[in-house]
Amino acid sequence: MNLVKTAIKSGFGFGLTSGVITTLGLIIGLDSSTHSKLAVIGGILTIAVADAFSDALGMHVASEAEDGKSDGDVWRTTFSTFIFKFITAITFIIPAWLLPLEISVPICIAWSILILVITNYYLAKSRGKKVFEVIFEHLFVATLVIVISHFLGKIINHYF
Repeated sequence: MNLVKTAIKSGFGFGLTSGVITTLGLIIGLDSSTHSKLAVIGGILTIAVADAFSDALGMHVASEAEDGKSDGDVWRTTFSTFIFKFITAITFIIPAWLLPLEISVPICIAWSILILVITNYYLAKSRGKKVFEVIFEHLFVATLVIVISHFLGKIINHYF
């Protein structure tokens, strides 16, 4: 049972974090480069499907490479990665669809921060780590993604 739990937790942690960071970067970049609600929504849907499959396959191969994992554990990791990445990415559709980009983009940033803080709080607690350090580390990466994606979008808008 412990290996089952570990397989699902791996998919959960990877899928959720990848779903937040990848989708947020895409939203920021597409908004900065196109200012198009259609492009942002299309990008989110693409991430939710194509990138969820890609990440799930990557986790599948990585799990197969680990010694001691059963085929069932490998598939549980694969499936949970896909589900958590897909669901996480899809949640960003709601503000993007219902609100203008000027409002939905900051909401998506806040949503990302909330997901990362809650997830990393429990991760840190379960591993006996310092909560602030774990949360800060992941929020720092999210901030880098926001800043880089924004400026990359501006560059793309300017030159293309």
